Amino acid sequence: QVRVVESGGGLVQPGGSLRLSCAASGSVRSISSMGWYRQYPGKQRELVATITSVGSTNYASSVKDRFTISSDNAKNTVYLQLNSLKSEDTAVYYCNMRGVQLTLIWSPFDSWGPGTQVTVSS
Repeated sequence: QVRVVESGGGLVQPGGSLRLSCAASGSVRSISSMGWYRQYPGKQRELVATITSVGSTNYASSVKDRFTISSDNAKNTVYLQLNSLKSEDTAVYYCNMRGVQLTLIWSPFDSWGPGTQVTVSS
């Protein structure tokens, strides 16, 4: 099994910055994509940013130019730098990783972390 865990959430003032991290552990052969999503209370989870194994990125229009996704493939870790934070960025942020497990037979995985709360408030 592949487990992913986020860290780095917290309380920050409007205009401030945070850096989220997410690491995968377990039987990882390869990771094809990593991403960050967020969820508001009572709403569907929505995409924030994704990055592929070759570094191609995709951002939601609401965070483009403020958030930056990056990864360290050797460490199976993805980061999300959140700058110029706004109150509407307050949400639970989830990490997602997709790839192939290190098993005798080909076995894909699609793993989600438990989430980390980001609160933007003065």
